[in-house]
Amino acid sequence: MKLALGTAQFGMRYGISNVSGKVSEEDGKTILKYAASAGVDTIDTAMAYGDSEQILGNICVDGFNVVTKLPEIPEHIADVEGWVIKAVKDSVSRLGVESLYGLLIHRPSQLFEPKGVKILSSIRLLKELGTVKNLGVSVSAPYEFDALFDIYDFDVVQCPFNLVDRRLVNSGWLKKLNAAGVEVHTRSSFLQGLLLMPREAIPDKFKPWDCLWDKWHAWLDIKNTSQTDACLSYVLSYSEIDRVIVGVDTQDQFIELIKSTNDSEIDLYPDIKCDSAGLINPANWDAL
Repeated sequence: MKLALGTAQFGMRYGISNVSGKVSEEDGKTILKYAASAGVDTIDTAMAYGDSEQILGNICVDGFNVVTKLPEIPEHIADVEGWVIKAVKDSVSRLGVESLYGLLIHRPSQLFEPKGVKILSSIRLLKELGTVKNLGVSVSAPYEFDALFDIYDFDVVQCPFNLVDRRLVNSGWLKKLNAAGVEVHTRSSFLQGLLLMPREAIPDKFKPWDCLWDKWHAWLDIKNTSQTDACLSYVLSYSEIDRVIVGVDTQDQFIELIKSTNDSEIDLYPDIKCDSAGLINPANWDAL
């Protein structure tokens, strides 16, 4: 099973199409139980996702490979190594696990700052101690890999990839990472829910891309295909991708996603790729 469970919603309201808000601990327990029964073996979280780690620890994540992310290190921190090691050990404690399957640097640009050497030395020590099994980075664009792999050979990476944002493939980095034996996790299969919204519900600030939305929804009508099936089928069609991270608000949503991974048989996708940073990077949406 290539799907991995993203848990940002377990700790905070997340996603443009989220109408349910934060997932309750009780609902989270139901979702995790279903995930395990469906063969999902990986959970993605982050220290910055509200109280997601604590909720997961309360629920119990035994049997799952847990990947979390080290947040941006505050400027005033003098003892960088001590801060990183404490942050990761606190994370392990909150999650109630013996070790992390993966630790990703959430703001990898910090590796090129003066503190970068200490960040690297501290996470490598955590790997040597067995606290972390795999080290990696979470990027917003694949071009970031160019410089990152010059300073360290990471074990796992996370990157956005969907029908609109195809940079991971078009840049050649997906094949490079696969050839180097790097585990590739993708996120934003639905462009944070934008690709799942009804045509008339797409916010006005995305009007500059009206032609894209028109083409997308016309294709869905012609093919009589659901948005979920098309989005997941596209990402899962790349064998080089090891895990596709999906976030859900309810168990019913997760059941639908699992069903989509088994039912999708699409061989030709709509050409709705876009390189505009204003659209493909959700961090820029507030400025639209």
